[in-house]
Amino acid sequence: MRIATLAIVVLLLAVGASAQAPTDAELLGQLKKLFPAAATFSPKTGSPAVYKAFGPAADGKEGEVLGVAYWTTELEPLERGFDGPIKMLVGLSSKGELTGVIVTDHREPYGYFSVDLPEWPKQFEGKSIRDAFKVGTDVDAITRATITVTSASRAIRNASRKAARAHLAPPSEAPAGTAPTAATTAP
Repeated sequence: MRIATLAIVVLLLAVGASAQAPTDAELLGQLKKLFPAAATFSPKTGSPAVYKAFGPAADGKEGEVLGVAYWTTELEPLERGFDGPIKMLVGLSSKGELTGVIVTDHREPYGYFSVDLPEWPKQFEGKSIRDAFKVGTDVDAITRATITVTSASRAIRNASRKAARAHLAPPSEAPAGTAPTAATTAP
C-alpha cells in the first residue's frame, strides 16, 4: 500500500512539473529571441504541443497571446535533411507570420554552408504561413545543400500550418460594404 501511495505521489509531482512554464535558461532565451515583447511563456501544451507567448499583463489579467513557438521535429517528425532530422524552434505570430526560426540541431555532412548560416533562418522572418516556401522561388537555396534546405523549408511550412490550424483564429472576413484587406484575400 505504501509503495502504491508513493508511486501516485511521484506521478502527480511529475505531471505537475511538466505543466509549469519553461524554466530552462537556454529555452527561455530562444523563446525570448522569437518573441522579444513577450512577458511570459506557457508550458508546452496542446495538440500539437506549442509554447504560447504572452504580452505584458494588466490589471491582474492574462497578457495578450502574441503567438506560439514549436519544434519542427515534434510537428513534422518524418521530415529529414541529407543526414537526419533538422531540429528548429519556430515562432508564429497570432497574425500567421513567422517571427523567427532557430536551427538548434542538424547533421549536415558537408560543413558550414547550409542551414547553419545566419542568413538562412533570417529569411523566414515575416513570412506568412500562406506563402509557398518553395526553394529557389521564395526561399533562397544554398549550393550543394538542396536536400537539407528543401526539407527544412518544408518542415517549417508544414509545422507552421499545423500550429496555425490548431492554435490561431482564422483571419476575420471584411464587413459588408468594405474593401477586403490582404489578410482576407490571401490564398
